[in-house]
Amino acid sequence: MRIDIITVSPELIKSPFEYSIMKRAINKGLVAVHFHDLRTFAINKYGKIDDYQFGGGAGMVLMIEPIEKCINLLKSERLYDEIIYMTPDAPTLNQQTANTLSLHKNIIILCGHYKGVDQRVRDLFITKEISIGDYVLSGGELGAAVLCDSIIRLIPGVLGDETSALTDSFQDNLLAPPVYTRPADYKGAKVPEVLLSGNFPKIETWRSEKSLEHTKAIRPDLLD
Repeated sequence: MRIDIITVSPELIKSPFEYSIMKRAINKGLVAVHFHDLRTFAINKYGKIDDYQFGGGAGMVLMIEPIEKCINLLKSERLYDEIIYMTPDAPTLNQQTANTLSLHKNIIILCGHYKGVDQRVRDLFITKEISIGDYVLSGGELGAAVLCDSIIRLIPGVLGDETSALTDSFQDNLLAPPVYTRPADYKGAKVPEVLLSGNFPKIETWRSEKSLEHTKAIRPDLLD
């Protein structure tokens, strides 16, 4: 899989890919991540990529020309399954979206900045818009990192145990059940006996019940 990230602040987003699971996936050759500094495609020698918005109002807007140049260059080199724009005014990222995107071969992620991008970018080039929550960040870089992590960990071969991702929260619209490890008794706080029983059908029943119980208490909307 190849992910191209268009950003005003490439240094801000690079570090999450240099550690842990995402670094492992890159080192294994399971995913290639490329960062593109939008200022490379600026409209003048001073690095201009933004301008005031028509109609007045606070905040600068990313211009269409630099973004078009970058996207067109990438599209001239390969086909892309999705061109994604990270923005708070979009459908919220969920596990089903991550599952779908993990099956793609090539995607572009455009990170918003300032007041956003010229609407014509969204109208003409973007195929999918994603938010990571009902709040506003200084730019789309952290959201893009979250999106990439949610996708990359699902690629076969990335996790040590591929079944691990299949039992994560939200895979079946339920939250994951509690998990325990050694010691079995920590200062009187004990691991449920069923988990120590070796009776795997009973263990799975317990996990299903706890998962449903946890979802009802924390996220009942997932059961609607």
